[in-house]
Amino acid sequence: MIFLVGLVGVFIFQFRDGIILDSLGFHFDNPFIETVDVPHLYSTVDRNNNGVADPVDVVKAARKEVTQRTTYESNYYAGGYPPDDEGVCTDVVWRGLFGADISLKDLMDEDIAANPELYPRVNGKPDSNIDFRRVPNQNVYFQRFAESLTTELIPGDVENLKEWQPGDIVVFLDGFHHVALISDKRARDGTPYVIHNNQPFAAEVKLSSFRTPIAGHYRWNF
Repeated sequence: MIFLVGLVGVFIFQFRDGIILDSLGFHFDNPFIETVDVPHLYSTVDRNNNGVADPVDVVKAARKEVTQRTTYESNYYAGGYPPDDEGVCTDVVWRGLFGADISLKDLMDEDIAANPELYPRVNGKPDSNIDFRRVPNQNVYFQRFAESLTTELIPGDVENLKEWQPGDIVVFLDGFHHVALISDKRARDGTPYVIHNNQPFAAEVKLSSFRTPIAGHYRWNF
């Protein structure tokens, strides 16, 4: 009972209406609004030569978390990687990038070892078992090595929505440390969905569901 009350509290204070149904896989749109057609402007680079653009690889890999409903479980793991059927929000990101053969852990471990003072959750003592799974640490890495984009989301505005493309990374820091990947799915008003993991499991929900201000919006340099 305490868990259920706490879970309801999380949804009330961190999310807007509609996220519960989205999280369960029921996606509803207002049928009375005009459909906004937002062009796909993501990179067509295919560095792993699998016939699929790398940003699409990222989305597909992340969506596996939703399909299997990866359980939200926050733990410390020797070796860094949690079991395939559990994880947290940051695990969606590295698993997604790994779909394009990008090892975020290796890249972050290297930069943290060289610049530990830049990473707020390291405290001068790098730990490769956990550092790459901390939201503030991922945010610093993306600030340093990814393209920073708008944090403003305007439903219905094609010019604004074109800046939100599949495979992009979204970070929240203001009172709620969270990270998610932009999906290739959009609502009728053009708002992108995101793939994330929050209690109780991974889900695909509208970006506009989040009450917490967007602190960072990044695009990997594929």
